[in-house]
Amino acid sequence: MKIITIASTNPVKTTAALEGFMRMFPDEHFTIQQVRTTLSLPSQPATDEETLDCAEKRAGNVCGLNPESDFWVGIEGGIADRSIGMGAFAWVVVIDRTGRTGRGRTGEFFLPRNVATLVRQGVELGEADDRVFSRNNSKHGTGAVGLLTRDVIDRAGLYIPAVIFALIPFRNPELYP
Repeated sequence: MKIITIASTNPVKTTAALEGFMRMFPDEHFTIQQVRTTLSLPSQPATDEETLDCAEKRAGNVCGLNPESDFWVGIEGGIADRSIGMGAFAWVVVIDRTGRTGRGRTGEFFLPRNVATLVRQGVELGEADDRVFSRNNSKHGTGAVGLLTRDVIDRAGLYIPAVIFALIPFRNPELYP
């Protein structure tokens, strides 16, 4: 059984990571361990580059915290203020024992103006969603995307393809030496 360590205690991220691994490697058996990172990272990464950097730092950090694992995963949600509005997305970074690294990004969707306004004022996206949609701890549930799509796509459903994209180098190691 292969061990995956994820740099999060969020059940949505854990579910997405495990589901992505199981889809890419259906003949393998995995167990997943949640580890809280010991890093000080921005609560709301505000650019595509910053979000990727945070996901890479998360994955790298848990390599050292749980060295017996076979894979380490960092998932980071971020926002980017664009000319057409504020977009929301996430980056996934996976590292294996050889040091091979895979990266994948979710699709991007745009936030309603009232949510974006709160985020611009320094409120973390999950908290902004909770305020606008009268929810509690939505980031551990369906997230902004679930609230906005009425659960046609929930947060785990948004993350799973990005986990799969990040696993491409591990599925095709001969193409990604």
